[in-house]
Amino acid sequence: MRSPTTSLHGIYTMRVSLSIAQFVEAHGLGVSCGAETGFVIQHADGAESVPAPDLAYIAAERIPDPLPEGFWRIPPDLVVEIRSRSESQREVAQKAALWLEAGARLVWYVDPFRQQVSVYRADGTEQTLSLEDRLSGEEVLPDFELPLRRIFRPVRSL
Repeated sequence: MRSPTTSLHGIYTMRVSLSIAQFVEAHGLGVSCGAETGFVIQHADGAESVPAPDLAYIAAERIPDPLPEGFWRIPPDLVVEIRSRSESQREVAQKAALWLEAGARLVWYVDPFRQQVSVYRADGTEQTLSLEDRLSGEEVLPDFELPLRRIFRPVRSL
């Protein structure tokens, strides 16, 4: 069982998850998976691990038939992680690198404390977005955009 998360972690996970899931479903692009979903990833040394990102998206053309009964044995195309207060920037970068090395094409690391999102791409480029920016699905989720203000809007403004 996964450890419980904080209130902010849960709120930001749901805000991003809903936006992506609705977009993916509306456009028939594939599947989005929630926080408990495990992905078997192979490390450079041959070892395997089964991390579970806060949110994952897999493009339709990559979904195996039949669906796996256990963990996914393919990397997600998009990984979204919500930063915990205990995670350092170094740990964030290492976790993003782990997903990219496993084959993810795009990793978003949402930082509720700085109200920023770090974007890590398979080509090795990185970008930090601030409150005035919009997240872009780039070529992974074409035409998807999510303003950071929508993610980080005050909870009481709901």
